[in-house]
Amino acid sequence: MLLCVDIGNTNIKLGLFEQERVRAHWRVATDRTRLTDEYATLLHNLFALDAIQTQQVTGVVISSVVPPLTPVFADLAKNFLKQTPVVVGPGIKTGISIRTDHPAEVGADLIVNAVAARERYGAPVIVIGFGTATTFSAVSAQGDFVGVAIAPGVGTGADALARLAAKLPQIELTRPPHAIGKNTTHSMQAGIVFGFAGLVEGMVRRMRAELGGKARVVATGGLAALIAAETEVIEIVEPDLTLIGLRLIYALNERA
Repeated sequence: MLLCVDIGNTNIKLGLFEQERVRAHWRVATDRTRLTDEYATLLHNLFALDAIQTQQVTGVVISSVVPPLTPVFADLAKNFLKQTPVVVGPGIKTGISIRTDHPAEVGADLIVNAVAARERYGAPVIVIGFGTATTFSAVSAQGDFVGVAIAPGVGTGADALARLAAKLPQIELTRPPHAIGKNTTHSMQAGIVFGFAGLVEGMVRRMRAELGGKARVVATGGLAALIAAETEVIEIVEPDLTLIGLRLIYALNERA
């Protein structure tokens, strides 16, 4: 089985693939202070919950936007799983051309998501990632990664309001009953949920115009379904998009 690891600023997503089928997947909080042995213990416990043996893992692929944790998981792969990992970055085949001013600055997760979206849904395509940041990645009709727009994340925006505005509380991120809030909680939910839906619609309209033609729109990330329910421009929600992209990139490098 192939273990795919996506290390994000807020969460770490892990998935085990048997061929093209997801056998198991987990999401854990990102903790930059944990050591290799601590993450190995956590992974061992996750495996045990799904009756998986470490020797069943025959390959590991990692993408990371948290540099301190990249070597931690590379060591975990080597010492705990006895596998040399494929780490998405310079020198790794991705099968997609990066047409930006500074390709090395593009986050590994954005590249991985673009690879998966292009493979599954064709090009042009816009990939919206709802994570710590809200990212809009554009893949041209020629299949190239041509750029990205970055906005605050849905949860990040809500946390900032509660932290910086003395009278605004932490709220549950759910759909409010109306756009015009009648109390503080509903007012914040309306501004965040419906506001981000409006952000999505505006960015997609502009990106489609620049890409030429009607690009498909794919969303991923923990809050993708919440925002997708409020706008018709998001055509597909794929929670496992990053894991799928990692599997594709691993296969490409395994054949090299």
